[in-house]
Amino acid sequence: MPDAAQPSRLQAWQVLLGGVCALVLTIGLARFAFTPLLPQMHAQARLGVADGGLLAAINYAGYMSGALLAAWIEDPVWRRRLYAWALPLALVITALMGWSTQFAAWAVSRYVGGLCGAAGMLLGSGLVQGWLIRAGRRPELGLYFIGLGLGIVVSAVGAMGMGGLGWGWAAQWQGFALLGLVFLLPAWWWRPPVPPAAVKAQAGAAPSRRWMALMVAAYFCAGWGFVINATFTVAIVEKQPLLAGQGPWAWLLVGLAATPAVFVWDRIARRTGDVGALLIAFGVQIAGVLLPALSHSLAAALLGALLYGATFIGIVSLTLALVGRRSPANPGKAMARLTLSYGVAQVSAPALTGRMVEASGSFDAALWLTAAVLALGMLALAGVRREDRR
Repeated sequence: MPDAAQPSRLQAWQVLLGGVCALVLTIGLARFAFTPLLPQMHAQARLGVADGGLLAAINYAGYMSGALLAAWIEDPVWRRRLYAWALPLALVITALMGWSTQFAAWAVSRYVGGLCGAAGMLLGSGLVQGWLIRAGRRPELGLYFIGLGLGIVVSAVGAMGMGGLGWGWAAQWQGFALLGLVFLLPAWWWRPPVPPAAVKAQAGAAPSRRWMALMVAAYFCAGWGFVINATFTVAIVEKQPLLAGQGPWAWLLVGLAATPAVFVWDRIARRTGDVGALLIAFGVQIAGVLLPALSHSLAAALLGALLYGATFIGIVSLTLALVGRRSPANPGKAMARLTLSYGVAQVSAPALTGRMVEASGSFDAALWLTAAVLALGMLALAGVRREDRR
């Protein structure tokens, strides 16, 4: 198979659509399918809540390892090669979840799935943006990140459809792997080609250490809020006796809200500034986190999922864009530092939450803790605003 198409032979819509499909593969299936299938794995595969949280933590450990690798490898040929390998590998490790009932096999799948997710998010976004710039196009990565929301929708609709057919948890994992073939083809054929040798970095003053430390702290808090919802949204709904069977609807709402959210937050940022938009997004996410703790109704659970979906992707895109612009000499290195901070939260939060839920029998305490962590993130962002005013 040829290594790459030339920029003149690819259209912008092909590159963007291929990138969207890659995100559906590497994150929507390799990572997010775990969320709607978690309750069935609890019931049918005897996976405990704490072990479910541990698997999520292992997945994010893989993601963090991938982020370190992406930050370390500078050779564009190898960056694209790793990105290409991640596409079919995402399907293999998705199928692996249904091939075995051993925790060790699940752990391997979740770790490698994290590596694939880092390839889709970090390597893929860089390749797509670089191609768009070289082709004289606007680097509209907002379109690229639609793949995150679409991946959630695919995982939710797939779980609802296969569950409605009476498929068990293992058959559904394998069904997701087969479904992934639909996304693998455009993701593979429309990969951006290897970019030419990197140009000299732009000149510009790097942000202060205090400014960067505050952003790292805020993004850690954002990662905590993201992973608790991403891992346990369906389980939170299913745990309520009157809401059994309604969990996939909550996960579907997350995806439907996330898909257009990047454009909405970009518009808000034009009016309030990036930090102002981030403060609003954090505040809205806190409300979404607390709703299921304050009320155990279906309406509260679904509204919480909607608010989470509408905020998490905006927080990611606004934060990375802001740090990249403030570090023009080496935006990739700055983004990698934030990604590692996000990853630390993604490793620690689900494991702790799983233990808390098993000890208390409820998600309420974990949700209040998550809201408190997000509030600390808002304090860090307030510090960033003060630094900017200086």
